[in-house]
Amino acid sequence: MQKLLVAIGFAAVAAIAPPVDAQTGAVVAGKGPGMAGVAQTVKVTATITAIDKATRDVTLKGPQGNEVTVTAGPEVKRFDSLKVGDQVDVQYVEALTLELKKGGNMVVARTEQKGAAGTKPGDAPGGAVGRQVTIVADVVATDPAKQVVTLKGPQRTVDLKVPDPDQFKRIAKGDQVEATFTQAFAVVVEPKK
Repeated sequence: MQKLLVAIGFAAVAAIAPPVDAQTGAVVAGKGPGMAGVAQTVKVTATITAIDKATRDVTLKGPQGNEVTVTAGPEVKRFDSLKVGDQVDVQYVEALTLELKKGGNMVVARTEQKGAAGTKPGDAPGGAVGRQVTIVADVVATDPAKQVVTLKGPQRTVDLKVPDPDQFKRIAKGDQVEATFTQAFAVVVEPKK
């Protein structure tokens, strides 16, 4: 059975995924002093319903009947072997970590890194895409009565509820928070049986 790992757009899973309780995968949450994180893995099976070879657009239909069209970029190897009716196993991972930076000596900024990789000629077909966005924000206010922290980032100011009293008491005006959001996305295509 031939398999093809296709790396395509991040929005595909959200558009074709069933409600959270119907997805397979796992959610992991953790915390430590001044740190918190959560990660989610989503696995969804979809079917290719249309392929436009000129634009490299592939239409996927999810288990709830939702359809999404995504463009297979140049890192997708063996695009011509895709067929309408192929089953697509979509795997998507996203994670968010927050870390308190005492003293506020970092530059308030937003940085983004992206990556895509294909396979070498002669290797098994494959590819992957991912991105990581990191934002450093200043703590400009705290509201102990509501356990809310006001963060001023490079593009906007937001209020963040901190429900854990032990975590909240660690945060002071003048500190910073570094938030890192990571996504990875891949699609495994198998011919319909």
